[in-house]
Amino acid sequence: MSSQKRRPLNLQENYDRQAFMRDLVAGLTIFVMLVPQGMAYAMLAGLPPVMGLYASTIPLFIYALFASSRHLAVGPAAIASLLVLSSVSAYAEPGSSEYISLVLILTFMVGAIELLLGLLKAGFLVKFISHPVMNGYTSAAAIVIGVSQLNHLLGVETKNFMQIQFLIIELIENISHTHLITVAIGLGSVITLVVLKKINPKIPAALIVLVLSIITVNTFQLDQRGVTIVGSVPSGFPALTIPNLTPENMFTLFLMVITIALIGFMESLAISQAIADKEKYKVDPNKELRALGLSNIAGSFFSAYPVTGSFSRSAVNHQSGAVSQLSSIITAVSVLLTLLLFTSYFYYLPTAALAAIIFVAIVGLVDIKTAKYLFKVKPLDGWVWVVTFSITLLIGIKWGILVGVAFSLFLLLKRSSAPKVVELGYVEKDHEFRNLNRITEAKRLKDTLMVRIDSSLYFANIAHCEKIIRDLLQNTSDTKWMVIDMSGVNDIDTISIKVLEEIMEEYQEKGVSFLYANLKGQVRDSLTNADWDRKYKEKTSYITMDHLLEDNDIGGKRNTSQTDITQDNDDYMI
Repeated sequence: MSSQKRRPLNLQENYDRQAFMRDLVAGLTIFVMLVPQGMAYAMLAGLPPVMGLYASTIPLFIYALFASSRHLAVGPAAIASLLVLSSVSAYAEPGSSEYISLVLILTFMVGAIELLLGLLKAGFLVKFISHPVMNGYTSAAAIVIGVSQLNHLLGVETKNFMQIQFLIIELIENISHTHLITVAIGLGSVITLVVLKKINPKIPAALIVLVLSIITVNTFQLDQRGVTIVGSVPSGFPALTIPNLTPENMFTLFLMVITIALIGFMESLAISQAIADKEKYKVDPNKELRALGLSNIAGSFFSAYPVTGSFSRSAVNHQSGAVSQLSSIITAVSVLLTLLLFTSYFYYLPTAALAAIIFVAIVGLVDIKTAKYLFKVKPLDGWVWVVTFSITLLIGIKWGILVGVAFSLFLLLKRSSAPKVVELGYVEKDHEFRNLNRITEAKRLKDTLMVRIDSSLYFANIAHCEKIIRDLLQNTSDTKWMVIDMSGVNDIDTISIKVLEEIMEEYQEKGVSFLYANLKGQVRDSLTNADWDRKYKEKTSYITMDHLLEDNDIGGKRNTSQTDITQDNDDYMI
């Protein structure tokens, strides 16, 4: 196994000519997708379309050399492109030399953060971006992307806003300047993309639209009739440039660098793990971080902007039969040949066609079904989705992910600080202890209160548990036994131990004895370290609830063959 991990490009030991042909077909297929998509996404990022091709060369080579995934196709992506525009457009005019310079700094910083996280083995950080946050963010960003392309589809000039309401206002104010020929090209491109996709998803629809639109504009000289075109595209390999890394520039971009790095990695990891699961191999998250980081660092020296894994291209790469990262090398070589030999053919490419490619590509990212499902299963998760979606849509994509993560963490802390403490009753016919408020057959035992704590105990939630226990004791007369089922407690801190000791001592004077059952090994260790094995041994030596009740003759004599619902008793041994 270890020898396989060290093989370049994730080539398997039995790699042969047939495997190479599969990689060749997959690599050329992705090339056909990547050329129009790369140019379109660069335009979305506020950059010259050729930078989308630059981002599809060196970064692909670097990623292929260091990745653990055999199938992930990296390159320009829609969400990352919009994040670039949102980050840098506040400080420079999109398309200007200053703007491009800031984007290269951003690219280097994104790579540096990804590489650093990978070296620190901090891939776990993406787990703090929950699925509702990511889905709500992606859905809202997709809508912003779609609306932001309407000006290219309509042939009107608008300002670069990242809030949906301002984009719509701009379009309404300029709708009278709609260019009908541009609308015809854009609408025709959208229809062609949708129809070809329905006929056969394997048809290179984007490339066909690109070629047909170039031929149409060139044949009828539509650029002279007001149709906006890409114009001259530099040919040849991108020149070596050094990002202008000044403290001021780095500080300005830092917040969005973190956002782009984490979201880009999360998207990449999600698709690479999904494919790896199907193909029965493992993806190393930290190795992926390092590979993406090195890709972006190298790309920043060759006029590339941040690259991430692409859902659509990775899926096609897998479906086309790719077996290693050699497919990415083939894609990158093909893009390089295009830069060297064919950029002149892009002169008459209308921006409306590129906008149509973006528009159709992002429609599938809007996922309202997930929001409905979240509200059905767990309403709080649904509200996390709504908050993230709304902030991203109305305030801006800079803040959507941050507010979403902060809100979800707030809810997590809120739930953690107020754990479930349920009163238990005994179900005679089933010989089980169940929630008294949920199971009508559950009955209280005489002179006894039984509760189950469904959370680890620590300084932030022990006060909540204490209040519930005190309230139950206060509202129940003639209680002699307070039985606490600790089966849901995986850990306990010193503050919680101290609070439990204070409650026990206080109620001991009132004639109420506390007893504990189902103590897990880790919890028992902490209590032993707190000297409970000496002070309260008779209160904590019970493996099960049955054991506790029988030893203390609580609720009448019971058959020791019957057991309550708990985890494996081995969990509760010291």
